[in-house]
Amino acid sequence: MADILYDLLVPPGPSPSRPAPDPGALEYLATLASQPLSSLASGEPQALAHTSHGLQLSLQALSKKSHKQLIESASRHATLRTTLPALAAGAAELRSAIPRLDNEAVRFSTTYSKSSDSEVLARRKKALLLSRNVERLVDVLGLPTLLSSAISTAPVNYSSALDLNGHIRRLHSIYPKSALVSSISAQADDAMRTMAANLILSLQAPGLKLAASLRTTSWLRRVLPDLDAASAASAVPNPSSGKGRDSQERVLGALFLVCRLAALMTMLEALEPLQELADQEKARQKALDGGNAWSGGQQTERYLKRYIEIFREQSFAIVSMFRSIFPAAPAVAADRPAPQHTDPLEPMPASLATFPLHLVDMLLETLRVYLPTVKDQAARDSLLTQVLYCAGSLGRLGGDFGLFLATLDVGPDAEEEWVDVVKRHRALAGRLESVVGEQKKNGG
Repeated sequence: MADILYDLLVPPGPSPSRPAPDPGALEYLATLASQPLSSLASGEPQALAHTSHGLQLSLQALSKKSHKQLIESASRHATLRTTLPALAAGAAELRSAIPRLDNEAVRFSTTYSKSSDSEVLARRKKALLLSRNVERLVDVLGLPTLLSSAISTAPVNYSSALDLNGHIRRLHSIYPKSALVSSISAQADDAMRTMAANLILSLQAPGLKLAASLRTTSWLRRVLPDLDAASAASAVPNPSSGKGRDSQERVLGALFLVCRLAALMTMLEALEPLQELADQEKARQKALDGGNAWSGGQQTERYLKRYIEIFREQSFAIVSMFRSIFPAAPAVAADRPAPQHTDPLEPMPASLATFPLHLVDMLLETLRVYLPTVKDQAARDSLLTQVLYCAGSLGRLGGDFGLFLATLDVGPDAEEEWVDVVKRHRALAGRLESVVGEQKKNGG
């Protein structure tokens, strides 16, 4: 019955567009069909009005309580018309991009895998290695600064500087192809050159003592081979010949003698005021030559006394320090065959073999120039005796030049004068030896 009423109430139309029956409407029509007509005419309008009023009240309460949510929901539902098509388009685009994304992921994993040779990965590995070793690199980069501070900052610590230089050279030998280590090694070489220059200047100090000279030469023995690759190669011990060590010692010995000679020349140049006075006396003597009226020479005597005194002290000190620092090599046994030299020229003699001759030439030349100016016999005898003492002092070290004094041309009676001075000197030396012998005898 309800279906018939529903068909009557719903207007006819094509079957595809006809809506499906509403279950609530069918239930309501079934309820109406079960009631009598009188009941429908009297009570149904009131029930409908009561139900409509109740629904209106419920709607009012609902609108009062949830009107904000309803308005927001309505506004959100209004945007669905545009967001849903956009979502569908985005989903379609994502579906089309998934194969390309998969291909790119495969390419990335293949390109940047651990087994591939990628420049980007190499740079990243290098950056990671640098970040892990940044503290060590900072320490290595600070080595030249520490080396320069040890050399130039007072108090100077040459031992620490040599240890730092040795550490830098070990790093350079371990990492010869590293540009950073090569740069640090170059800076260390510059610092070592500065240190060598400072050590050489310290060898030229006028009041150099044996202990200071020993320390300085020991430092130079460690510095000089590192300044040149060839010197460093020759400094390696060779059990067959040992020529590298000998060559280094000869160079260092010659350098020591040159520095001490420079110090001696500096001390002698300090006598320049006295030398100028002696030159003036010599000029006046030439002006009076032939008149036999010259009786001066006091300033020349002062100059020669001071010159000989400085020469005697410094020559003895130089030779004695050299022999202490550079001891003579042991003599070769007579039955041992002489080494065969490929070089037809004989090796250069030791520096000490020719150095005293140069010193003696300096002294003899000075005496030859200025001693004729001194005419007072007592002053001449005093100067000649002082020269003999100087020859004896240097003779204690194997450099006696007393025989050379007879060759000086210091006047017409020079030979007789030398003979008298030598006799008095020997007599005085004999008396001194006898006094010393008696004192030893009495003391024993």
